[in-house]
Amino acid sequence: MKQIGMQDFAGKRVWVIGASSGIGEACAIALFAAGASVALSGRRLQNLQTVAQHAKPNQSLILPLDVTEPKAIQEAYQKLMQEWGQLDLLLFVSGIYIPLRADNFEMESAEKTINANVLGPMRAVAAVLPNMLERHSGHIAIVGSVAGYSGLPKALAYGPSKAAMINFCETLFYDLQPKGIGVHMISPGFVKTEATAQNDFEMPALISSEEAAKHILDGIREGEFDIHFPKRFSGFLKFLRLLPYPVYFWILRRFVKI
Repeated sequence: MKQIGMQDFAGKRVWVIGASSGIGEACAIALFAAGASVALSGRRLQNLQTVAQHAKPNQSLILPLDVTEPKAIQEAYQKLMQEWGQLDLLLFVSGIYIPLRADNFEMESAEKTINANVLGPMRAVAAVLPNMLERHSGHIAIVGSVAGYSGLPKALAYGPSKAAMINFCETLFYDLQPKGIGVHMISPGFVKTEATAQNDFEMPALISSEEAAKHILDGIREGEFDIHFPKRFSGFLKFLRLLPYPVYFWILRRFVKI
């Protein structure tokens, strides 16, 4: 599904939330190299300052925040607008992953996951939408996960949080595409990050954060709505969604050794 892409990031103003490590850090560095001005947000100030060292003078803006705090997001956006007056792309990458199965299910962990992975991006979108709607331009890109496609082991809270983002992005696209605002739903497979380092199982088609960033930025350039990668893995999971449940669960138990 195509829409108007950004084509060239040079001179664009981008807000990367979750820029302190992993995919967000890699995206920010790639955006600097492409000539974009990048506002860096995340909880770890020192990490953000390290990422900002890849920027040229006046190319970065550091806005530390915690996505679970609505006031922090609003205040950061206000500072961004005071400095730049315009935002061309919101790239929301922040998220948490707490492995959970039915025999170790903790409601506190589930609530923490939903707060960060569902309400976090919703808060950021709510902050930037009014100005984008007024201008009839801008792009919103949200990094979810292929874990949102269907139920998978160890994702008892993480999976539902990413499934919610798929639905959220689909509805955003329906509402915003006619108004000239681009929406990009990003579903990575396994990416080598601090989060996946927790996994104690083999991760098929594991890629680097830099590879993930290239997929993401290429997809936004080209105007893709559904940006998923690596295709050899994400495509297989998309296929599994189409199968009857008895077949789906048989395949899962047969081939997923977790």
